[in-house]
Amino acid sequence: MGLATGVVAARTTGRRRALLVVLMLLAVQLVSLARPAYACGCGAMVHDPKTTLAVGRETSVVRWDGRTEQIVMSLTVNGTAPDAAWIMPVPHRATVELGDPGLFDQLAALTAPAVERRHHFWPRGGDWPFAGDGASAEAPAPGAHGAGVGVVGRERLGPFDVARLTATDPAALRNWLKTNGFRLPDALATELRPYVAQRWEYVAIRLAPATAHRPLTGTLEPLRLSFASDRLVYPMRLSRLAKTPQSLGLYVLAPHRMEPRSALGGSDPEVFFAGRITPVGALRELGGTRTFLTALDQTFPQPRRIHGDHELVRAAEDTPFQRVTYTSALLRVGGIPAWVLTVAGALLLLAVAPTLAVVLRRRRPVPAPRPVLPPLT
Repeated sequence: MGLATGVVAARTTGRRRALLVVLMLLAVQLVSLARPAYACGCGAMVHDPKTTLAVGRETSVVRWDGRTEQIVMSLTVNGTAPDAAWIMPVPHRATVELGDPGLFDQLAALTAPAVERRHHFWPRGGDWPFAGDGASAEAPAPGAHGAGVGVVGRERLGPFDVARLTATDPAALRNWLKTNGFRLPDALATELRPYVAQRWEYVAIRLAPATAHRPLTGTLEPLRLSFASDRLVYPMRLSRLAKTPQSLGLYVLAPHRMEPRSALGGSDPEVFFAGRITPVGALRELGGTRTFLTALDQTFPQPRRIHGDHELVRAAEDTPFQRVTYTSALLRVGGIPAWVLTVAGALLLLAVAPTLAVVLRRRRPVPAPRPVLPPLT
């Protein structure tokens, strides 16, 4: 009996230990899944590792006239981090200023799907008699210096602390950023090497909300960067540091319809608008008169596959494109559903058909009797 009791106790202890191990592994996995990306299409985004920060969506407007490029970035974030920082490589010296939030609303309205109405004959859900109100059914309608680092400028723009830098050594650049309050991951120095080799410059941005210790959430105030460039390039290489899938939306304003030279390790870019427009309002502030707008969406399910920067080139043709959303309405004649008139007419015809047949038979003329001829003699 004592031996059996010991065996049972040992088995129970073993099961408890196994369960504890499983729970610990599950907890580690959940923490790993909850850890957000510290990179987005605009560059490396970092925060205190004890907090969380996820970039849900990045939308940028790129304006290029063949000589100068402008990028207006808008990020939507969520998490518990009270502050964050990111770095944006640029091919030439950049100027930085606050962007107009209304720019994105204007572009969203401009590229919205066209609405076309179609009619259906038979009633559907929402049509009478399936809905009492008779409503029609409709379809549901992104100056100090350190070793190897030069500070071109540093300014405060709203909630942003912006440093514009040059660097000849990626490690020195990371050290300067760390010394000046921009905590960036060790892997960043490695990913910066191609930019250092090409003598690019950098815009380092640190952000804190107006209220201290308040988490960063929602859509951040947009930033506008301008720099000289003889090609249309959108920096993406640093996004390979991300640990979660990335989403990118690009509005491209250029003399012609533009397309990415390659998918860059992500899904095939999807064009959801292409057409020539005349800039007004916030769009006019980017410069230029009549221009071609190309709107693209792209996802990067596995960011580590990103192998460079987006270079956008002229498409073979300036073919316009706009999405179409179809709405469906019940066909009516004089405000009455056409199917009601048709069914009522058919029933009426069936009802009067017998009477009509009798009337027609009565009105049929009776043939005159044929004359009887006398027999021939």
